[in-house]
Amino acid sequence: MTPIRLAFIGVGDVAERDYLPEWDRLAGRAEIAIVCGRTPDRVRRIADEYGVSSWSTDYRQVLTSEIDAVVNLTPIAAHYEITLAALEAGRHVYTEKPLASTPERARTLRDAAAEAQLALVCAPSIMLFPQVVRVRELLASGELGTIRSARAQALAGVPPWPGYHSDPSPFFVAEAGPLVDMGVYALHVLTGLLGPVSSVNALASRSRESFTVGEGPFEGAVVPIESEDTWQLLARVGDDCIASVEANFATVGSAATDCELRGDAGALAFSLFDVSTPISVLRPGTDEWVDDSVEHHRAAGPDHVLGVQHLVDCIQHGTEPIPSADHAIHVLEVIAAARDAAATGRTVAVESSEGSWAGRAKAEATS
Repeated sequence: MTPIRLAFIGVGDVAERDYLPEWDRLAGRAEIAIVCGRTPDRVRRIADEYGVSSWSTDYRQVLTSEIDAVVNLTPIAAHYEITLAALEAGRHVYTEKPLASTPERARTLRDAAAEAQLALVCAPSIMLFPQVVRVRELLASGELGTIRSARAQALAGVPPWPGYHSDPSPFFVAEAGPLVDMGVYALHVLTGLLGPVSSVNALASRSRESFTVGEGPFEGAVVPIESEDTWQLLARVGDDCIASVEANFATVGSAATDCELRGDAGALAFSLFDVSTPISVLRPGTDEWVDDSVEHHRAAGPDHVLGVQHLVDCIQHGTEPIPSADHAIHVLEVIAAARDAAATGRTVAVESSEGSWAGRAKAEATS
């Protein structure tokens, strides 16, 4: 097949740390035709380092170039505008999370992709991570019984983040924060494995008003914290499970596993972010946790390039995305309900539109 021509829009920290170093795995199937970013020196350096012939600082110019698809790795607030422009220009899209700032905007993007018959693959692509695929298999075997309780955490550490040399301010604006940036991993996994969320309680707090960047090109910049930086959610997931979710930008690390699923016959624990970490399984009739190692391509850390590989699969074979817009919309619906719950102190039902991912997932689970 002719390689898919991709435009990388956004070449900041996440592109350099997680996507571009794994690019050789797409050799022969896709090529980076152009890279785009806000800072000319950085974009030019990335183009030179990865042998990309064209670069730009204007995403609109990129969308008129000879490309098939866009990989949108821009800051959170730019996702909607750039993804919509790419779809309207007839380009397939892989977009970093969240798909948009609200469920309503996310539905606009889903509908635009469907109308134009374009693939829209939505990060986080965590349901493609090898440890999560293996967890799904273990759950499907039935040996753990019914999952009654779950716990997940996504902690990014206390800013300023050592070694982070991009502008951190987009993570702390009002529509962002740890629930949107990190909590989505936990929410995608729990809903993807156990079913949709029907109701949620939440508490949130803000630990401080600002911080000062300590190193790199933004050293000395004062970053306002405009969103709550500590979240605790309690949600009803599927028909039988009560799950707790923690996400914050306010504390140091934890010794606990990122995610635990506890059933009435067995249990398991696994990392949300590190594909190299074995799954720990407590099987029926035993009291010893046993490690289950899973084959993985990336040496360690999150394997985000799996999402771009999946976009290429969807384009070349006409298949529907697994990290779909509908699933991303449901997670945004949960986040909207959690914000409401935290503001009002009450349990909030998660409202999903007719025919949504949540409705289909529930119907499949009961069929």
